Amino acid sequence: MFAYIVRRLLLMIPTLFGIMVLNFLIIQAAPGGPVEQMIQKIKGTGVSATDRVSGEGSELLSARSQTTQSASQGSKVYRGAQGLDPQFIKRLEKMYGFDKPLPERFYLMMKSFVLFDFGNSYTSGRPVVDLIIEKLPVSISIGLWTALITYLVSIPLGIAKAVRDGSPFDIWTSAVIIAGAAIPEFLFAILLIVLFAGSEYFHWFPLRGLTSENWDQLSLWGKIADYLWHMTLPLIAMIIGSFASLTLLTKNSFLDQINQQYVVTARAKGLTERSVLYGHVFRNAMLIVISGFPAALVGILFAGSLLIEIIFSLDGLGLLGYEAVINRDYQVVFATLYSFTLLGLVINLIGDALKMVIDPRIDYEAREV
Repeated sequence: MFAYIVRRLLLMIPTLFGIMVLNFLIIQAAPGGPVEQMIQKIKGTGVSATDRVSGEGSELLSARSQTTQSASQGSKVYRGAQGLDPQFIKRLEKMYGFDKPLPERFYLMMKSFVLFDFGNSYTSGRPVVDLIIEKLPVSISIGLWTALITYLVSIPLGIAKAVRDGSPFDIWTSAVIIAGAAIPEFLFAILLIVLFAGSEYFHWFPLRGLTSENWDQLSLWGKIADYLWHMTLPLIAMIIGSFASLTLLTKNSFLDQINQQYVVTARAKGLTERSVLYGHVFRNAMLIVISGFPAALVGILFAGSLLIEIIFSLDGLGLLGYEAVINRDYQVVFATLYSFTLLGLVINLIGDALKMVIDPRIDYEAREV
C-alpha cells in the first residue's frame, strides 16, 4: 500500500498543475478583470456602498482627475479606460501584476502557492490565507455534520430497505426520500425559514448566523446549545436532498450482494441472517458506498452549501468563492481553487486507502496507477 500511496502523491503534482493551468487560462480570458474593476470604481460606474478598496487601490482612487486626451491607448485594452492617463493604467497593471507576460504571472503564482503563500485579496486587502481560515469553520461545520448525519441515517436505512425489499416499509420510505430529493435545497431552506424562523408561524430557530451575539458570555454548554440551535435549520435543508441517492445506492448494493452465490453458501452452513448480512455482505456492499464518499464530502464542503450560506447568512467558503468570482478577485479565486483541488485529491486517496482496509482483496499495487 505504501508504494501505491507514494505513486498517487506524485501523480497529484501533474494533476494539480494541469487543473491550475486550464482554469488560469479560462479565467484570464474572461472579460472584466481586476484592472477593469478598478477602472469602473475610479470612473464611478462600479462603486457601491459596500465596496472595499485596499492599500494602493485607495490611493489610486484619488487619481480620478488624472485624465488626458491621449488616453485612447488604454481604451484599446480595457473597457471604460477612455479618459484616463495611460501611465495611470500602467500603474494599475503593475499593482495587480498584469504588467508581466501571462506565463510569468502563472509561474510566480504557482511558486508562491507551493509555499501556501496566497498573497492579499484585491477586494479587501487582507491576506487570502486569513480569509480562508476565517471562513473555514462555517463550511467545515456544515459539510462534516451533513456528511456524518447523512451516512449515519442513509446506510442503516438502505440496509433495512434491502432486507425488506418490496415490503410496505420499502415502498413508503422510498416515496418519502424521493419526495425529499425532488425539493431543491434552497426552496426547502426558505420553507423552513418561513415556518420556524421568525415568521408569522413559529419562532423556534434563529434566522441567520452560526452563533448568537452573546456567544462570548455563554458557558461551555450554553455555547454548544447555541451552536446546535443555529445549525439545525441549515443542516435539515442540506440533508433532506442527500438522503435519496445514498440510501438507494446502499440498498441496491446490498441487494446485488445478497443474491450472490457466497451468501447462499453461508446460509447453507447454518449462519444466522445477522452473521450473513454483517459478516459477509456488509464488507462487499459497502465498497461502492465508500468509493463515493470523497467526492460527496468535497461537494458538500465547497459547493453544496453555497445557497444555504447565502440564505442563512453563513459566511463560509462557498460565499467567499462566489463573491471572489463576481468581483474578479483573482487571488482569492485561484487560492480557493488550489486549496480545494489539493484537498479533493487527498480525500480521494484516503477513500482508496479505506477500500483496501475494508477489503484486503483489493490490491492497487498489482496494477499501474
